[in-house]
Amino acid sequence: MKDLDFPLFKTKQEPYKKFNLTDQKQRQEYFEYKAGEEIKKLREYLKENTFIAYLMGKKSSGKGTYAKMLAEVVDKDKIAHFSIGDMVRSFDEVIKDPEKRKGIKEYLGKNYRGFMPLEKIMESWDNRSTKTLLPSELILALIKREIAKLGRKAIFIDGFPRDVDQVSYSLFFRDLINYREDPDVFVLIDVPSSVIDERIKYRVVCPACNTSRNLKLLATKVVEYDKKEKKFHLLCDNSACPSLKTGKPARMVTKEGDEQGIGPIKERLDKDEMLIKEAYKLQGIPKVLLRNSIPVNKAKDFADDYEITPEYVYKFDEKENPPAGGKVEILEKPWEIKDDEGVLSNSLMPPPVVVSLIRQLVSALNI
Repeated sequence: MKDLDFPLFKTKQEPYKKFNLTDQKQRQEYFEYKAGEEIKKLREYLKENTFIAYLMGKKSSGKGTYAKMLAEVVDKDKIAHFSIGDMVRSFDEVIKDPEKRKGIKEYLGKNYRGFMPLEKIMESWDNRSTKTLLPSELILALIKREIAKLGRKAIFIDGFPRDVDQVSYSLFFRDLINYREDPDVFVLIDVPSSVIDERIKYRVVCPACNTSRNLKLLATKVVEYDKKEKKFHLLCDNSACPSLKTGKPARMVTKEGDEQGIGPIKERLDKDEMLIKEAYKLQGIPKVLLRNSIPVNKAKDFADDYEITPEYVYKFDEKENPPAGGKVEILEKPWEIKDDEGVLSNSLMPPPVVVSLIRQLVSALNI
């Protein structure tokens, strides 16, 4: 990220052991090998203690993925991932129900403290678009309501702060939600814009079951080549997909607008980056700095080969394959992108980023 120094984090370890990071059992073994002592410390800490972590990263930077994976590794009953965006979207539906709307209004009448009249808020909520930001004071009241349902857990809050004024709110946010003695920490995530761009551009979904994959980064078991279009297509391999029952797996398609990549959300990404920089400057709160990428010329020293995100490429020789069909050869190579400084880099798989999160979290919490 420009103007900020996110140090490289070494996950390479001797002796070399290779794990399939897409397999849950092997992934757990990987974490025990790479961060076993720190995982034990976190588990012990969570028997009596909790914490608040604010996840901050650009849209589609993997915030939810990292938090949920950490919970899976450490203790899913003691750690919760709480998305502000998911909460707001759920309330968009709740207020359409007259009975539930009444309950929300009664709750806000007792807990909301802000300058905008509650009636006006409810009215604007009915007509709001996804780009409309709700008042910070309202968001705080809603968060308090939802977090009360989670019980006494460590919480990764995804999507707060979401505006400049809320960066300072985080200083006393834990008091507002009755986590008065809990330590809090900022988890700041640096993901190159080019990574997010290609995640979006090459994303495809199944029209039958809505399963999501990526032509470049998350291939299915079977790939089809269309000779007329001269294009490769992923065929859905979700075992629950209705198309598999017909014997003809559905061809996955690009969602409208995805071909534009980050273009439509560039303004949002710029704002996310600005907020990360503001949080980075904030004093009095520990910070965990996560990198999604590593310079190609340093990758071998800092990460094992299987920790690098693979890029899938496809080969189909029309001359060698019969007109009616033919098999597509699926090849893998390390995914290379340019980071925001223009440095040729490899993107990391989620597990090594989570190893970094685990180790830094132990240090930030002084465990």
